[in-house]
This record gives sequence, C-alpha cells and structure tokens, in this order.
Amino acid sequence: MIAKIIFILIAAGSLILGLFIFARPLWVIEFQKRFYRLINWNIEPVSMEREIRNTRVMGLFLMIFVLGVAVYGLVKIF
Repeated sequence: MIAKIIFILIAAGSLILGLFIFARPLWVIEFQKRFYRLINWNIEPVSMEREIRNTRVMGLFLMIFVLGVAVYGLVKIF
C-alpha cells in the first residue's frame, strides 16, 4: 500500500514538473543558465526561439512518458 502511494506521488510530481516545463520554458532556460554560471560555465542558446520550442517539447515528452509509466505501473505491477 505504501509503495502505491509513493509511486502515485512520484508520478504526480513528475507530471507537475512536466507541465511546469511546458508552461514556463523561459523560466526553465534562465534557471539552467544560472545553474551553469554557479559551476563556472556560461551558456547561451544559439536560437532562443528554438530553445523555447525544444524545452516545451521536453516538458510534453516528460508528461506523456510519466503517464505511460504510471498507467503501466498501476495496471501491471499493482
């Protein structure tokens, strides 16, 4: 029972993260740039338009992947 709850919480958290990445790509890109500056790297996208599109696609892929894993896990494992 505890495993189911943990599984559902992780899946829900991942879905929320994917939705956030999809909805706020500029914030995610700025966060990544700040993180890399902390470790003494400077990154700048060649094309911001393309970077935003790719970040949204990554968020969408994360949501679809997590939904697939969650459905499979709840049907087959539990």
